[in-house]
Amino acid sequence: MLRRRQAVLDRDLPYLVAELEGYIVGFCYASQFRPREGYRFTVEDSIYVRPDCVGHGVGKMLLAELISECQAKGCHSMVACICGVNVSSVALHASLGFQQVGLLPEAGYKFGEWLRLLIMQRSLQ
Repeated sequence: MLRRRQAVLDRDLPYLVAELEGYIVGFCYASQFRPREGYRFTVEDSIYVRPDCVGHGVGKMLLAELISECQAKGCHSMVACICGVNVSSVALHASLGFQQVGLLPEAGYKFGEWLRLLIMQRSLQ
């Protein structure tokens, strides 16, 4: 986690943390979408909200701020890669203007099963 956070900060991209009464309830960050130079203006978001805090607006607050900070840094678009069937993540991203642009069946393997990868994208212009 520390190396991942440092890689985000080394690229001058935002890494946000939501805290409530001294406890971390969620985090969100933007990372390089692909390593090749042509993709340098596209970022991928990652978001995590503590399970007992889902549905209280933490994710929306984090992702909205992440979008704003990436826009200020001149990023062109943001991609969300959502593994498996994650209705709340899809709804969160859709509520902030992301649209489904791709679906890769059986793209990942986790917990003994093949998982799809839903790709959503939002312009930052």
